[in-house]
Amino acid sequence: MAAATTPTTTVQSADGTTIAIDRVGNGPALVLVPGAFQDRSTTGGLAKFLGDDFAVFTYDRRGRGASGDTPPYSVEREIEDLDAVVGETGSSPFLFGHSSGAVLVLESAARGMSLSKVVAYEPPYIVDAEDRPDRLAERVGSLVASGQPGEAMKLFFTEGPQLPPEAIAAMEQSPWWSANEAIVNTLLYDLAIVGDQVVPSGRLANIRVPTMVLSGRESAAWARKSVEAVAAAIPGAQHDSLKGQTHGVSDDAIAPVLRRFFLT
Repeated sequence: MAAATTPTTTVQSADGTTIAIDRVGNGPALVLVPGAFQDRSTTGGLAKFLGDDFAVFTYDRRGRGASGDTPPYSVEREIEDLDAVVGETGSSPFLFGHSSGAVLVLESAARGMSLSKVVAYEPPYIVDAEDRPDRLAERVGSLVASGQPGEAMKLFFTEGPQLPPEAIAAMEQSPWWSANEAIVNTLLYDLAIVGDQVVPSGRLANIRVPTMVLSGRESAAWARKSVEAVAAAIPGAQHDSLKGQTHGVSDDAIAPVLRRFFLT
């Protein structure tokens, strides 16, 4: 996570929490919703890719960057945060969410938030019950509470997105790792959003805006199965798999897909 920078603007969520927002470009509004250990600096590169075609809004989810973090946490409060950002766009924007951010996007759309279209990249549901990690949120929470942020992160990346050991080892050696140990408590928010990791087919069936669900062809098998199940639950949803991509999809790979879906 990069050091917090001064946001373009801020909005107040329903509980009074300050949410920091940046805007890039002009055109129809598009809000980018980041996943675990991401903030508006993480999505800033994608915003620049898309700024010629959209007014792109990036924001710090609560507890990250320049945004506040009013306790107690709840998923409904995160949805209210996103609704405040949507209100700042002055329209019914497009939404793109990655990982837990994809779940946040889908849950918001299912609740009837005023949106035009949504894209969700690898919402971390696990279709096969035997593949769901056992009490992951509880075990991560115990490590966080006992002052072991690095161990909490390793457990999450191993059993959550199921990153290979060599990828996790490389991350541990980077400045990114130590910077994000400082906000490891927000990982518990991401795990709360995902819940029991069962695809909430009943709620997703309430989504009435055009929806696309995406995975990377090089991602773990759970991602493809999740995308297929989510798309099947949403009326009229499309799904696709991006060549050469993993859970950490690259900006230059996702940008043309978003441009094509949102503008046609």
